Amino acid sequence: MQRREILRRGMAAALGATLPWAVSARSGVPAPDDGTQTPPLDTRDAYVAWMVYHRGEDPAFLAQRYDRYLELIKHHDVWDERNKRAYLMTPRERFVTERNLKRAYEWHYLDIGYGVTITGPHTVARMTNVIDPKRGEKVLEIGNGSGYQSAYLSYLTDQVYSIEIIEPLFERTGRLYETLIGEGYKEYAAIQRKRGDGYYGWEEHAPFDKMIVTCGIDHVPPPLLQQLKTGGTMVIPIGPPGAQHVLEVVKHEKADGSVAVTRSDIYHGAIINFVPFTKGKAG
Repeated sequence: MQRREILRRGMAAALGATLPWAVSARSGVPAPDDGTQTPPLDTRDAYVAWMVYHRGEDPAFLAQRYDRYLELIKHHDVWDERNKRAYLMTPRERFVTERNLKRAYEWHYLDIGYGVTITGPHTVARMTNVIDPKRGEKVLEIGNGSGYQSAYLSYLTDQVYSIEIIEPLFERTGRLYETLIGEGYKEYAAIQRKRGDGYYGWEEHAPFDKMIVTCGIDHVPPPLLQQLKTGGTMVIPIGPPGAQHVLEVVKHEKADGSVAVTRSDIYHGAIINFVPFTKGKAG
């Protein structure tokens, strides 16, 4: 890297907290993520400087990402070091609509068109940390949506499978992934997607070690439970509209060899609303 570029990025990092959001240090990701390098977590300035240098990202958004990270820690929404890294490495601002750019790191869910939303960062972090994907584990996401959740998962495992039923959204997110991969986010190339009804899972790639459902439904779809590996974990919002609880569903083998399922509420009874599960045709 030329000395001038190093100086420019260093200056951008130093000014990151005051630069307007439109000022970007991005000139492409210098090197794809290999999973071994972790940004410093002790101060915002150190994190921003590291990410600008290593990832070429906008310092103002990075400052917002770090501030939200502190809130995630405060509210116990992320606790594992690998999951902290996954949150901090994922550029959420690239997955929101242009009109919501300034709100990318707010607590709230944000509209992404087609009657659906991008899940708030606290919920994404908690649901992901609960299933805690490991490298090499196969993870199925139901509801690809904006693409943010799958991108987040790609920093935890290289086997991400995602289904989206809304065709124009599926196509738009596909174009976004292509753009990001072209910029150097090569880790997103590991995300495999298909357009279809997530209720029926993705049988060709089953069984899955982990599953994450990003839309609300009043029951656990039997095909998903069947495709979840014994010993595997799913997180899913269950309940009628306006009264959903995010459940951790664990499929395990009992002492007698039979299979059982246990459920627990990851929010300890709090209602967390999601957009409704959209049903279509199988396949």
